[in-house]
Amino acid sequence: MKICMIGAGYVGLVSAACFSEFGWEVTCVDKDKNRLAMMKAGKSPIYEPGLDDLISRNMKAGRLLFSDELGPAVSQADVVFLAVGTPMRRGDGHADLSYVYQAVEELAPHLNGFTVITTKSTVPVGTSREIERRLRDKNPKADFGVCSNPEFLREGSAIGDFSHPDRVLVGLDDERAREVMARLYQPLSLRNAPVIFVSRESAELAKYAANAFLALKISFINEISDLCEHVGADVQEVANAIGKDRRIGDKFLHPGPGYGGSCFPKDVSAIVRTAREAKSPLSLIEQVSTVNDERKLAMSGRIEAACGGSVRGKKIAILGVTFKPNTDDMRDAPSLVIVPMLQERGASVRVYDPEGRKQAEPMLPGVLWCEGSLAACEGADALVVLTEWNEFRALNLSAVRERMTGNILVDLRNVFTPNAALEAGFYYVGVGKPVVARS
Repeated sequence: MKICMIGAGYVGLVSAACFSEFGWEVTCVDKDKNRLAMMKAGKSPIYEPGLDDLISRNMKAGRLLFSDELGPAVSQADVVFLAVGTPMRRGDGHADLSYVYQAVEELAPHLNGFTVITTKSTVPVGTSREIERRLRDKNPKADFGVCSNPEFLREGSAIGDFSHPDRVLVGLDDERAREVMARLYQPLSLRNAPVIFVSRESAELAKYAANAFLALKISFINEISDLCEHVGADVQEVANAIGKDRRIGDKFLHPGPGYGGSCFPKDVSAIVRTAREAKSPLSLIEQVSTVNDERKLAMSGRIEAACGGSVRGKKIAILGVTFKPNTDDMRDAPSLVIVPMLQERGASVRVYDPEGRKQAEPMLPGVLWCEGSLAACEGADALVVLTEWNEFRALNLSAVRERMTGNILVDLRNVFTPNAALEAGFYYVGVGKPVVARS
């Protein structure tokens, strides 16, 4: 089986590498010369654990190629994946499908024999049918089927998610396409991974519905954490108690400074827009986005309150700026709201992130970048944890406290326990927990 992957971004590159690991021949096509140069050298342009090794191994085996030539890759392919960006469109919040349709226009003349055109990109309901219409207009003689095959990859654990998925979802209404897609995912079927075939509309909507529900869980536990602080409960104890209910589950019940990343913000916005256009508004999901935006704004106020009501003239150490650990992705990261607000209110900010500096530096002007956690804490009046990288959990808080001028620890990810912070001499502010101060 031969695959053409159009787009070497996060989804396209991970998918291409994993398909080649299955034994399929994959050509990944991208227009970015710098990205292509890196990938041809066996290096990933994005940080994802294990991806460099996967790329290098399959390139050496001759199963994974990178190219800027679309025609040859499409003409030889059994399956062509569309894995280009679908960012939030300015003005109305819907998904911008211009890159998808541009790829469709460019691939149409090169179709040769029966080919399955499959969207990996997250696209609104109806996109697959519009792709089909455009292909038929552009190349009436082409023999093809159009599928929706949304990805469910978590940044930081994408290779494991692809290789051992909860499910593989394929939307189609063409029997020949079904046979091709069943063969494509046979390596996973043999491991008893469920491959679910549904209509194209169901597959497209399911992706948005899944992300909207997970975003809902995050906003829910963030609001519960605020209530915990007012009534004397511990949000981690509450989350553990309700998470044991199998109807609820314990995933995405970790309070913090709000969600970010490449998916949740734009996908929540897109499903809200789709619902409005269908005259079936999703008022609950609309509120999720509002709660999340307000959450990020409130976190800078929480830091200011911990510092006695003002951060003017204070030195603030920030640990972690990416939207989550094990990625260098800065898209809609809470730090992009919180750090500038601290700067506007007169604070000087020192930052350390294990992988995020390259992406974050142009987005966070005026901060001092440090080479490690202890260096960031040097002379700081307050320490703020924004991203729960594992290496932060191993910090010696007593050593951290000795480096600092002040004793304020604002832990927006509940990385540390209040007792450990207290023993190290900190005034500790967590999320959904009582404030702890040394007597």
